[in-house]
This record gives sequence, C-alpha cells and structure tokens, in this order.
Amino acid sequence: MHANFHRLVERCEQFNQQKQARALTAMNRYGQQVFQLLPVLLHYHHPLLPGYVPGDVPAGVCHFLPNQRQQQFIDELCEAANGHQGLEHGRSEIFGLYSMGSTSSIGQSRHSDLDVWVCYSHRMAPERVAWLQQKCVLISQWAEQRRVELNLFLIPDNKFRTDNQQLVEGESCGSAQHLLLLDEFYRSHLRIAGKRLVWMFAPGKLGPRYDRFVAEQFANGTLNTDEWLDLGGFARIPAEEYFGSALWQLYKSIDSPYKAVLKTVLMEAYSHEYPDTQLLCRQLKGHFHTADRLDERQDHYMLMLEKVTGYLKSIGDDKRLDLVRRCFYLKVSEGLDLSRDCDDQDQDYWRRTQINQLVSAWDWSTEKVALLNDRAHWKVEEVKSAYGELLEALMQSYRNLIQFARRNNISESINPEDIGILSRKLYAAFENLPGKVQLINLHIAPDLGEADISLVQVPEGRFNKAGWYLYKYGLTPADIIGRRPLEYSGYAGKLIAWAHFNGLLVTDTRLHLFNQNTDISHRHLQEYRGDLARLFPVRAPSPSNLALSRPCEVRQLGIFLNLEQDPTAHWRDRPIEFNARTSDPFSFGQQLENLVGSVEVLYRNSWDEIRTLHFSGPTAVVDALTTILGKMHQGASAPENLQVFCYSRHFRSLIRTRFEQLINECIGLRLAREQGSTVKTLLLGSEEYDIFFERRGVSVQQRKGVISEPLPRQKPTHSTLRLDQQEGKPVPEVVDVYASEGLMQYFFEDSGDDYNLYILDEANRVEVYRQVAGSKDELVQSINRFYTSHQQVAGQSHFAHFNLPQYYEIVAEGGQQRVLPYRTVKEDRDDSRPCPTT
Repeated sequence: MHANFHRLVERCEQFNQQKQARALTAMNRYGQQVFQLLPVLLHYHHPLLPGYVPGDVPAGVCHFLPNQRQQQFIDELCEAANGHQGLEHGRSEIFGLYSMGSTSSIGQSRHSDLDVWVCYSHRMAPERVAWLQQKCVLISQWAEQRRVELNLFLIPDNKFRTDNQQLVEGESCGSAQHLLLLDEFYRSHLRIAGKRLVWMFAPGKLGPRYDRFVAEQFANGTLNTDEWLDLGGFARIPAEEYFGSALWQLYKSIDSPYKAVLKTVLMEAYSHEYPDTQLLCRQLKGHFHTADRLDERQDHYMLMLEKVTGYLKSIGDDKRLDLVRRCFYLKVSEGLDLSRDCDDQDQDYWRRTQINQLVSAWDWSTEKVALLNDRAHWKVEEVKSAYGELLEALMQSYRNLIQFARRNNISESINPEDIGILSRKLYAAFENLPGKVQLINLHIAPDLGEADISLVQVPEGRFNKAGWYLYKYGLTPADIIGRRPLEYSGYAGKLIAWAHFNGLLVTDTRLHLFNQNTDISHRHLQEYRGDLARLFPVRAPSPSNLALSRPCEVRQLGIFLNLEQDPTAHWRDRPIEFNARTSDPFSFGQQLENLVGSVEVLYRNSWDEIRTLHFSGPTAVVDALTTILGKMHQGASAPENLQVFCYSRHFRSLIRTRFEQLINECIGLRLAREQGSTVKTLLLGSEEYDIFFERRGVSVQQRKGVISEPLPRQKPTHSTLRLDQQEGKPVPEVVDVYASEGLMQYFFEDSGDDYNLYILDEANRVEVYRQVAGSKDELVQSINRFYTSHQQVAGQSHFAHFNLPQYYEIVAEGGQQRVLPYRTVKEDRDDSRPCPTT
C-alpha cells in the first residue's frame, strides 16, 4: 500500500468526519434526521423501526457504533419496546453505507437529494437481497414523508467486475453507465458507516495491475476483509460507455439542467483525452494522498469545474465556458443569500467564501451576479433564454460524443432496451415537433405565472405572418406596442395550451383577445381555458419504463369544437328548417349544413408528450377523426379520459353529443381486435366519406357524386369488409396489432438458427426479411448508429434526433404470440413486464 498507509488511514477518518459535519450543516432538520438514523434503520431489524419487513432480512452494518443522537433514538425505541428485545443483530451483513453525488460538496443545498449505496456480498441469497430491497423502498418512503428524497441503491461487492445487465429504473442508470459510475462514486463518496474503501489507499498508477496488487495486500495481512471493501479499479474507461452516459445525463437534465450541463461537458472532456483519460477520481485520490487538510482540491464539484474549464479553454469555446460557469454558480448557490456579507461564524461560510472567490476570478459584473441571484423571480423571457442555451449546450455535447464514437468505430455498451427508454424520455422532453407543446421550465424558475396574457390574431395579407401571437401584457397601446410576442402559432388553441402547461396561465391571469376574422369570442376563450385546465393537470406522473418500451398511446384526449370557426355564428334571424331526418349536425336542416367548422384536438400520451392539432373547413370532422385514430395502434388501450367540448352559438349540446358518440364509436372500431377490416360511412354536408378500419391503420375516401336527398339515420352506418384471407399470412397478427404511426419498429421472430425480421416504417408500411443470419445486437447497434448520425432536420439542426426505432421480439407461449422489448441478454429479461398478447 501507500508508504504512509497508517497516516492516510487517520487522515481519512478525520476528513470523513469533517465531510459528515459539512453535509449535516447544509441539511434542514428532517434531512439531518434521515441522514443520521439511516445506519440505525439498516443495522437493526425491529418492527418498531421504519422500513421493517417480516422475514430473514439482512441486517448489521459493519463496524457501526451509534453516536450520541443515534443512541438516544435507540434508547427511546427500547423503552417503547419494553427492553432491548429484538434490537440485537447477529452477523454484519451490510458492508457499508456510502453517500455519493453532491452530499458534503459545495454543490449540496437544502433541497439536494440523498443518494446512498448499500453494499453487500454478491453471495447473498437472491430472496434475501429482495427483502433488503423491499426494506430500502420502505425507508425511502419514510424519508419522503419528511420531504427528503432518499435513493438507496443495492450494490453487490462484485458489481464492477461483471457485465452490467441492470435496467434503467427510477434513479438507477441501469446499463447507461458502469465504470463511469464507479468513477463518480470514488470521487464523490462519503462513508456514512461501514468498511473503508481499498481504492482510496492504493497507489494511483497501478492500472491493470490493481486487482493483483490488492489481492497481495489481503494475502500478506496489510488489509483484512473485516475492515476493508474493494469495489475494484479500472485501467481506463471503455469508450463504449460514453454514448450511454450522454443519454443518461441528458435524461437527468429534465430535472437538473445545470448539473447535467456540467456532467455532459465532463463526458466530452473525458472523450477528448481518450484513450489516456485523466479521471477525476484519480485526481482527487492524488490530492488526498498529499493533503494536510480538507480543502477545495478534494471537493469533487470544484474538480469537475476545473476539468471542464480546462477543456473548453483548450478548444476555444468561450460561449459554453461562460454558460458552464453560470450553471455552476446557479447550482452551488442554490438556497444561499449571497447578497449579505460573509461571517466566519456562519455555517455556510466556506461555501460563500469559495463562491465569492470564483466570481471575482471570473470578473463578473454586479449586474450579471444580480440577475443570477434573482432566479427565484425569473419569468418567461429569462426562462426561454436559459432553456435555449441549456438545450443547445446539451445537444452539442451529445453530438460531439456521437462523433467520438464514430471516429473510434465503437459500439454502445448500453443495452437496446435502455437506449429505447432513455431516448424516448428525451424525445418526449426535447424533440420540437409541429403541434407539440414544448415545456420550457426545466426546474429553471419556481413561478412563471403572469397577470395578463393576450392573444392577437393577424389575418392574411398583413405585414406580419398570418396567425396568432401570444403576449404577456394587456392590449392597451402603451402595454403592447414595441413588445415581442412570446409565441406564435397558426391557431389560438395551441397558444392557450402552451401558456397553461408552462405555468403562465394561472387562476387570476387576465385573458385578453384581439380577433379580426375568426369566430372566437372572449367568452368562448375563457370557457376553453377553464375546460382545458379541468381536463389536463399541468403535471402528470412520469411515464413508466413499461410504457416507454411500447408504442405510445393516447391517455387523455380533449376535443374542442367550433372555437375558431363556428358555422352557426353567422345565422342572422334566419328560419331554421329541420326535422327528425335532418337533425344530424354534420348534415343539418334542409340545406344539409355541416355545423362543425373547426376542431381543436389536445392529447397527452403515455410518453408524457402533449400534442395539439387543428382542423378547419368542410372536412374538419373526418380529418380530425382519421388523425386521432392514426395515433392509436390496434393493441392500444382506449384513452383513460376523453371529453368533447363545443363553443357554438347555437345547437352546442347537439353538436357535442353527436361528435362524442361518433368518436367513441370510431375508437371502438379502431381498437377492436376480433373483427376483420371495417368501413364506416359518414355524411358531412352533402358529401359522403368512407372511413376504412384495418389492422395497420385508418384511411378515408370520399364517395363520388353529390347526394340530392338526405339519407335516413336509423343506425350507425358501418359494415365489415371481407378481404382475401390468404393461407400462411406473411406477417404475424401481433405485428399488425402493434403497428404505430410515426416511428420505425423492428420485430424479431426466431426461426431455428436464424430469425425473421418484420420492419414497419413511420407510415406502417411493412418489409419482411426471412431467415436472416447474423447477430441481432450488431444489427440493432448499426441501425441506432445510423439514426444518431443522421440527426439534422431542416430548421432544427441544433437538435439531436431521439426518435430512435423500437425493437421487439415475438415469442410464443401457450399457443399465443406476444411481444417483448428486445434486450441483449435474453436470460436477464424481466418477463413480468410483457406487452399485450393477441
């Protein structure tokens, strides 16, 4: 070991205690309670303790000795339990508890979460690991009741010596990171209780000789297994990890954008040094071996800033350097009042001092610091600007890492299912598509509510582009002249949705309207706003991994009729002639009028995307129907919540009821699996349309000729089409059931030593390849590499392309076929997460 080994052990204990003290001072009292009681909860196994699970649950943390506060808690518990019965532990089966992340660093704030590794022997029986996992979940829930986010990760002692086959789940990065995760752990860990880590004491330049050296230390008695835990070392980070790590950090940016920018640029800096990457964990260990006191050289956040600063300076990227510094400042100053002078008696004195030294070194102006300190009061302009900068920086790092992978001709170590899950989360969060409501406030500012919101409509033929403009002011000339609009859209409904989901439109916001040639009124706009708020909460639960591994489905669906174009608004005291045979609002009265002039569609899907669609004119009804139904694959579930609203001046209830009956009937026909192809006839005005329902989609065709007399409407007009039934269908039915518009889908079906491949493109056109030989993994990797390297879209060149294909396997069980997400290692697949059967 290191020549000064025993002195290093003493120094490690001293520094660890100081870091624990720093961590506690940055926490509120509930955070302190959770942090200090966590070892007690895992050391003992007693029904009165939070997280108790019946059964042979592993307990006992190695070398845990309660401090004064912990002992007081134990004594009170024993008194409540009438003695020490049950509060004893036998074996010490938990090797150690180690926090990682921002804890004890300059990046820790009052609101930081607590990420803790619970290390145990890989020889522990799987059922006992499951019990320990259950206990950890209950302890996390106990912490959540105290408003503390506690994430407990079970880490076997051989985790980093085996292939990584874990799945992305919650806060777990799954296969997205492996040795890069170990690097982060070594540079940021704080020992809460348990064994010391061997790696911190081993010489820094062992490289591939690390394992042999450590084995020798255990063999000659310098180290013993009762006191020391070895999670392994690394000669270098495999290049294959950078792609998965980039995806993971982009995913984390949805909730922590400032930290994610720092970490993605760090990955870029690492790749820039490849293959001789200078890992931060090694740099920190070097400082530890030579330090005589705990200082900023052993603060992993400061080390990360130093690393990315050096990299960005070396490539001359001053723009991102300034952004990185602002991101760092906003991250580390969270919860601090930096406007007052430092006091060396202040518990945050060391953080304030370090931050002020950085600001001075960066030569920032007073105005710049004041703007950053005022983040709690930022409104939509500042948030839009910050969102654009953050996203551009994240995407640039992502592109650079992809180029690095292509230059080195490397494949991804992340498994295909995790690629799919992460890329779909990123697609839902970041991909900017027509009609999509883009959410701009990635935890950038706490409140974007505005006192006034105005909608201004510009007709064709004017200087400005025709359409609708959204402002955050009233409509008086003094308020609006010279102001830039916040958003533009071709239709009003999307702008109201954008303001609602981004938090601008709150309960007491005054809504203003300047309308020039549509039928929308201020009263109807207010009604639309209220209906939208009642149907769609601003935030919804995050999508599950199961949902992300399947084609997206419409979960909440709102249909808003005649908001902009209302055929009944122009009836001026005219007689209305209709009877029982001419009362259909789609072909109404003696004139056979279609009373639906415009249809606004708003839906939230199972990937948590919010999409808007607008249809107007004589065919608005059939266009809206076929588009909505095209978003539903035949294997999908019906929307959990579907409501229709109407803003017509006349016959509002009739129109709404008729459309609601029509959409429900059509959804039923689209999702029906047992019947064959079906056609439904719909009369709009004096024109007839046939809507064709087939396994792979919905299409429409107008009938030739004009109807001179109204048709009787005794029953729904749909019938079943009997198409040719060929023996030996070329495509399994389950493929048709899963057909989903808008994405590429690959289905693998094993056939002896080879496999059949069915490919559905974005329009559900199918290609069939039979008896394909070769590696599925290599095929998946090459396809993903093609998609990620062809990511520039016209008008969106700074965005990455996250709509990667979905990969499935068709398996037969009990005479039925079902679909499972494709994974690299079948044996590790969780078959409790199946897709629907046919």
